[in-house]
Amino acid sequence: MSNTPMAASPLTRAVLEIDEYASGLGWDQPARLFALVDTARLRAQEPGLAAQLGLENEQETTGLTPVEQEEIPAGKPLDEFLGTIAWPDAVVGCALTVERLMLPPSAEASVPGDLSGKKLAQWVAAHPDRQEVRMTVGVLRDGTRDSAVRLREKDAATEVLTGAGLVPGLAEALSATFAD
Repeated sequence: MSNTPMAASPLTRAVLEIDEYASGLGWDQPARLFALVDTARLRAQEPGLAAQLGLENEQETTGLTPVEQEEIPAGKPLDEFLGTIAWPDAVVGCALTVERLMLPPSAEASVPGDLSGKKLAQWVAAHPDRQEVRMTVGVLRDGTRDSAVRLREKDAATEVLTGAGLVPGLAEALSATFAD
C-alpha cells in the first residue's frame, strides 16, 4: 500500500500516504480534502467501510486512515471553502493536498508591493524562478500538524520534504475547521 516510514508518527504517515496517492494521479490536479479517522476505530465501528478501504487485515493500532471527501467546488476560494467545514466527532483530523506556484525566498524582495490577488498570481506565474509544488498538509484536533512538499522538478518520493512548519498558513486554516 504505502512506502511511508514505519518510525514516522501516524500523522506523518497519513500525510505521506496522501502525497503518494496524489503523485499517482499526476500533476495539474484540483485540491483534494481528506478526513483523517482512527484506523482501529474505523475497523471496529465501520467494518464494511474498512473492508472497502482494504483495512480489515491491518494489524496497526495507532494509524490514521485518510478518507477523501467530495470535490472542492471549482471557483470558490480555498479559504472560503474551508470556512464552511464542520467535522463530525469521529474525524480526528483532516488533510488537504493542493498545487501552487512558489518563489524562493531570494525572489521575495522583487515582488511588486502594489500587486495582489489575480495580478500577483500572474506575476508569480511569469517569474523565471517560480517552482511548481504540491503541498499536503494534515492537522489533528489536538493541534498536531505535519506537511509534505513535493517540487514538480524533483518529482520523486525520496525528494519529498516533510515537517510541521512548512506550510503554516494552510495548517492554520485546516485547524480552524475544528474550532467550535
